[in-house]
Amino acid sequence: MKILIVEDEKKLSHNIAAYLTQENYVCETADNFRTALDKIGGFDYDCVLLDITLPDGNGLSVLEQLKKEKRTDGVIIISAKDSIDDKIAGLNLGADDYIAKPFHMSELSARVAAVIRRRKFDGSSNLVVNELLIDTTAKTAHIHGRLLDITKMQYDLLLYFVVNKNRVISKAAIAEHLSGDNAEYFDNYDVVYAHVKNLKKKIAEADGNDYIKTIYGMGYKFEAE
Repeated sequence: MKILIVEDEKKLSHNIAAYLTQENYVCETADNFRTALDKIGGFDYDCVLLDITLPDGNGLSVLEQLKKEKRTDGVIIISAKDSIDDKIAGLNLGADDYIAKPFHMSELSARVAAVIRRRKFDGSSNLVVNELLIDTTAKTAHIHGRLLDITKMQYDLLLYFVVNKNRVISKAAIAEHLSGDNAEYFDNYDVVYAHVKNLKKKIAEADGNDYIKTIYGMGYKFEAE
């Protein structure tokens, strides 16, 4: 799951990113209005944490742009302004939630998870595809009721495939999803190939179906009814 943190207080932004990274999210940051617009113009996010007051613009304008483009990114407004007017304005524009500073990181993480469940999984914490079950709360996967032995990155890759099942996903999109701002780490996509290959192998060893198909010249597809 990929999160965009739009926050001009760099220490707070860093702390949020560090905490959510430990929770197995891929985090990107933007500390001003222009950078935030550039980020949402180039990537899709599972959730955007959006400060209202930015040095070069209003965070609500970022929210307006997301809604104008009919995007499905979840949005949680973060602001020091604990006023009813700001809360109503954000929610009326289509924000999913609102949290005022200061806040506990555990509460923010819970709200992020709740927004993603509503947006992506119809409110459920479990995704089921035939013999495969993904528990998005425990961040585990089971096949035929048995725990699948996968790494954190393989779990995130599997979840990404299932959420986008029956869609072709490019290697570039996978690299961006898994590494966020550090996508250059996947310089020739050999690492993407290795992660996909290892995930397929572990699913096969657990007697799971061969869901992940290579679409030559394009990328990969998780094929399932």
